[in-house]
Amino acid sequence: MIFSKELLNKFELIETPFYFYDLGLLKKTLDILNRESVKRKFKVHYALKANSNNKILKTILGYGLGADCVSGNEVELAVKSGFKNTQIVFAGVGKTDIEIKTAINHKIFCFNVESLQEMEVINLIASSIDQTANIALRINPNINANTHHYITTGLEENKFGINASELAQVIDKLNSFKNLKLIGLHFHIGSQITYLNVFKELCIRINELQKWFADHHIHIDHINAGGGLGVNYEKPDENLIPNFKIFFEIFEKFFETVPGQSLHFEIGRAIVAQCGSLISKVLYVKEGVNTNFVILDAGMTELIRPALYQAYHKVENLSSSGQQKKYDVVGPICETSDTFVKSVQLPETKRGDLFVIRSTGAYGEVMSSGYNLRTKVKSYYSDEL
Repeated sequence: MIFSKELLNKFELIETPFYFYDLGLLKKTLDILNRESVKRKFKVHYALKANSNNKILKTILGYGLGADCVSGNEVELAVKSGFKNTQIVFAGVGKTDIEIKTAINHKIFCFNVESLQEMEVINLIASSIDQTANIALRINPNINANTHHYITTGLEENKFGINASELAQVIDKLNSFKNLKLIGLHFHIGSQITYLNVFKELCIRINELQKWFADHHIHIDHINAGGGLGVNYEKPDENLIPNFKIFFEIFEKFFETVPGQSLHFEIGRAIVAQCGSLISKVLYVKEGVNTNFVILDAGMTELIRPALYQAYHKVENLSSSGQQKKYDVVGPICETSDTFVKSVQLPETKRGDLFVIRSTGAYGEVMSSGYNLRTKVKSYYSDEL
């Protein structure tokens, strides 16, 4: 992503830190996503947890995507933003009674249920208001996504989903739940997956489970394969738009669709990550014993991923083209973990230099906090500057 001199001049006039969104890049990403999914008749639900910024949602809504929600408030926001209730799915391992009732009242497309007890609760609530709830069983495929262990969700040791060994019991109990309708199966093996061969493994596992349901004379209307497609944090300019073509081709080639069945995806990070940046200014440059510190006015309150996951984001000095020096780039929060990157080569840096932290469109603004009583920072957009 190239920041023009004109845009940098405008950045200098805005109080930092702030989030900046390139809506042109977001639209290009959505264009390619739609082209590759629509021609294969795949259905995509945008995962609101990646970024629920109002203008981002409005842009995504214009491309006809559905919504993937993991809380009652996300369901409410999806409906309020204009997403069709018939395209809203509600996942999450710990749905509350109020959240379940909210989603039933909105007549959403489907609950992705994660346990037998959750099925019992949804049935009870649906019965109490004389409604029927569509459900998909989230099945744990026990596949290692080869990603950070905090964002792996498809192993039996993870808290998510129903294990295959429980299916017979679940189906037996389902027959007694008169206010539930089984319409789908749901899978999600993790996030930030860059080793795409695991999606082939997922297809093979889904095919095996489909046969189990067919052998038990149970028709499944749709399969939800989840999301997880990763982005290039190390070299974002080389892959500003993820390769949706290769991603969808894997499912096209290895997933065995049952006649009349639709294939759904829940994609978040891959849509919005690269269109967002965190813009910050240097407060101080501090000489240390073994390194030099660049102290920014942005911190883990604006981007927690490096502190939480030890995640890497590319950091650039937009103001300097001087001689390269080694720095640790840190924030102002009273935690040693408030560090964006260590031992990075950057142009010689001084107080007031403008910095950009790249690829923050996903899990940046949406995970921000008021820790240390920090003021929530503003967002700006390419079509407004």
